[in-house]
Amino acid sequence: MASPSTILFRFIAILLALATVGIHADVLSAKRVMENIQNPLLQVNTSKGAIFIELLPQEAPNNVANFIALAEGEVEILDTNTETVFQPHYFDGMRFHRVVPGFLIQAGSPLHNLLGAPQQILTDEINAEALGLANQIALHADGSFNILLNIGNKLDFQNEILKPLYNEMNIKTESELRDRQYEVLEKLNGLSVKEVYEYQGFRYTTNHPTRAISRGTVALANQGPNTNGPEFFISLNDAPWLTGRNTVIGRVIEGMEIVDAIGEHSIDPLRSSQSSTIIHSIRRVNQ
Repeated sequence: MASPSTILFRFIAILLALATVGIHADVLSAKRVMENIQNPLLQVNTSKGAIFIELLPQEAPNNVANFIALAEGEVEILDTNTETVFQPHYFDGMRFHRVVPGFLIQAGSPLHNLLGAPQQILTDEINAEALGLANQIALHADGSFNILLNIGNKLDFQNEILKPLYNEMNIKTESELRDRQYEVLEKLNGLSVKEVYEYQGFRYTTNHPTRAISRGTVALANQGPNTNGPEFFISLNDAPWLTGRNTVIGRVIEGMEIVDAIGEHSIDPLRSSQSSTIIHSIRRVNQ
C-alpha cells in the first residue's frame, strides 16, 4: 500500500500534467486560427487568464520587433536613480491601467512602470491607401462628418480639422482668415480623411498592408504622430475613428473572453487601482 506522501506526490503530478495539457491545448487551439503560422504568437498571462495574440510583422515590422524585444527583456532601460542600465521583461507585473468598457483595455505606460521607461520612440507604420482613407470624404454634403473622424461638436471640428488646416495654410490671424475664407471653403469641400490626418501631422510612408481597428485588434497607444512606445491597447469593439491614427501590431486569436472580463469595469488611468488586472508575463510561444 502506497504511503500518504507517495499518494500526495502522485496527486500533484496528475495536477501538473492536467495543467500542462490545458496550456498545450490552448496553444494548439490558438495556432489553428492564426492567419499565418509563421507569425509570432504571444501568450499574455494575466490574473484573469491567458490571452493569445498573433503579431503581424508583415504590417508593422519595426513596431512588432520592438514589442517582442520589450516583452522578452531585450531592450535596455536606464534606472535614473542608480544611473545603471538593465534589461527587464518590461510588461511583467504591470496592470491594465486604463479600461473603458465597450471601447478598450490599455497597458504598458511608462508612467505605470516603476522600472523606468525605454528610450526609443518609433514611427508609425500605417498605409492610408490600403485603408482607403484617401477615398473617404471628411465632410458630407448634408453637413455631417465622416464617422472615421469621430467629431461630435463644434469644438471637435475646430481642434481636429480647422486648426490643423489653418496651420497647413499658414493662416495665423483673423484678418488672414477673412482674406482667404473662400480658399478655406474650397479646401474643406472634398477634403479626405487622409488629408485631415496629414494636416494633424500623420505621415503615411509605409507600403505594408494595414488593417482597420476592430474588435480584438492590438494596437499601440500614442501621443500623436510617430510617438510609438511600449503602451498598447486591445479594442473591445470596432473603433473606426482610430483607424489610420494608431499602428496595428496584432490581433487576439484566443482568450477574447478574458479581454471582455478585463474590460467590464472602468479603470481611470490617473488613479491607482488595485482592482485592475495584472499582467504576469508576455512571452512568445514556441512554434
